[in-house]
Amino acid sequence: MDHLWIEAERTPSGIDLPPPLLPPVDADRWAGGPYTFGAAIARALVPLALRHRPGLVDAHDIELRTVAPDLRGTVPVRRGSIAETLPPAERILVHAAKRTRRIANGLAEFVRDTVAALRGQDGPAGPRAVVVHNAHLADFTDRELLEILLTRVDPDLLTLVVCAPAPAEPLASALAARARRVPGGRAAGGEDDRAAEEGGRRTWQGGPALPYPSERRLDELAGAELREAIERCFEAGCHHAVAELGRRALEATEPGAEGWWRLVHRTATALAAIDREEEAWALFDQVRRVSTEPAEHAAAAYSTAMLLVRHHDPARRDSEAALPWINQAIAISTLLPDPELRAFKLGFDLNGRALIEMRLGRVEQALELVERAIALADEGLPPDRHPIHRLVLRANRAQLRSMLGHPEEALADLDAAIAADPGYPDYYIDRGNLLHRLGRLDEALADYETAMRVGPPFPEAYYNRAEIRYATGDHDGALADLDYALELDPGFVDAYVNRAGLLAARGDYARARVDAERGLALAPANPYLLCVLGQIEMAEHRADRARQAFDGALRYDPSLATAWANRGILAFETGDLDGAVRDLSRAVELTRANASPREEAPLLFNRAVALRAAGREEEAIADLTRALELAPDDEDVRRALAVG
Repeated sequence: MDHLWIEAERTPSGIDLPPPLLPPVDADRWAGGPYTFGAAIARALVPLALRHRPGLVDAHDIELRTVAPDLRGTVPVRRGSIAETLPPAERILVHAAKRTRRIANGLAEFVRDTVAALRGQDGPAGPRAVVVHNAHLADFTDRELLEILLTRVDPDLLTLVVCAPAPAEPLASALAARARRVPGGRAAGGEDDRAAEEGGRRTWQGGPALPYPSERRLDELAGAELREAIERCFEAGCHHAVAELGRRALEATEPGAEGWWRLVHRTATALAAIDREEEAWALFDQVRRVSTEPAEHAAAAYSTAMLLVRHHDPARRDSEAALPWINQAIAISTLLPDPELRAFKLGFDLNGRALIEMRLGRVEQALELVERAIALADEGLPPDRHPIHRLVLRANRAQLRSMLGHPEEALADLDAAIAADPGYPDYYIDRGNLLHRLGRLDEALADYETAMRVGPPFPEAYYNRAEIRYATGDHDGALADLDYALELDPGFVDAYVNRAGLLAARGDYARARVDAERGLALAPANPYLLCVLGQIEMAEHRADRARQAFDGALRYDPSLATAWANRGILAFETGDLDGAVRDLSRAVELTRANASPREEAPLLFNRAVALRAAGREEEAIADLTRALELAPDDEDVRRALAVG
């Protein structure tokens, strides 16, 4: 059994399919907004899961309540951030672009596990089918969900039949790789089939839905209704929908009219989140031309600074150019007449300036700015207002304190941030990373595993746990975590680095090469992947290719000690003793500068071998003696000294 890609809007006649899991779903975004398809499959499965596997509903409450808000009376809240309880003005955190991918991964696991649990209990023992019409008209959220379902769900369990004559990404690539293509033909059924389809298609009531069945009716929407749809999409992190609806709403709204600024801000923020910074910049320029409101100018200046410092293309980030914009925001916010608004806005802008200073390497100045922002919040805001603003400031201060070598103070700040919002997973990751650096591995592990539980699937938590598992000798567990992290996010370059390195260390060079090449396809200048590739080439006796890979790694990162060490070993193996000593010496210098004595010992041993082969016995003995001091249990070093 294969997933099927029908190159038509609807299923043609004569296709033999497994029994349907639910009636065909029309994924046209103008029928139900983001998650039109996702909501339909959630509605079909939640009652069955509650009957047979209620734990699955509890484990995926966030995903289910996000994609189908009309199920909120059925799906109880088990997890969540305090943001959901706050007024809109205090929900200052904007969902990251990958938020919808986390939701989709969680929903895909709910679908997979529920359908598996239903086999033979509530339907046939064999596979079921889900037919999706008009997938080419689906919102990004549904295209992403279908991509993940195609990748992660076995067609022998659930066969996806996706009808789309010209699908957009990310669905197009998944269909090409994971589905059998079927040319379009005469559509099956008629009015009865259309009626059955309508039974599986409802607007996303209470969620980011556009409650009209046709784009042609968009102009009939009252302004308030359209703005409400945009707000719902924004709150759910559906940035592609906000960008599309916001653009259309702005075309029909007079610049400067009531509600215009909020439309601009929502639309521009969404555009920036989906890597369309130039369009966002143009909208903020329009604000500067039209608006006479100081708070709007301050917010536009702040947002422009963030476009410069956070641009999705690292080559286009410019912290120096961001400084005049953030200074303009600070200057305007300082003059706002309302004391509470001034305390919040000025603190927000100072925090933005701190980010820029940190990016410029001025960490102490950044810390001073965050301290000022915290003082403003403590002195100028009512104690029950803006809890997210406060915890963000504490978490940012933690990061800066850690960078300045004050880990215990940083931990205290992260403890406070987590206590203020125990349902927000990101700060568990941050605290786990700090605990990991402090060598408190059990506590770090607990934080990573809490982050896994309190939100939808989070690849970074598994990636980080893999590092601890590897360090403690659980290489199989580390590999399993990296496998899962890459299943959740196939674009996770650092996970390819670590998995390729782990596989190479185990001698599985074929799989390691696949990972290195996949990672390099995403990040051709990644020095760590080039270094792993060089190790693979060296192990497979391709010295010229290995040297080329190590040279490339050092071109992109001359401070990468591992690349110097491996190139030195390669030089020794190919008879270049002087080159071996030179490269290994550089590796020793870099490792010593980074205060890694345990890592220095094997480098000293390798350099001693090269020195001895070059007839430099006295220097070799000195290296071996120092290596034994650093690693007194190393039998190879002891034997080499005895020979000397």
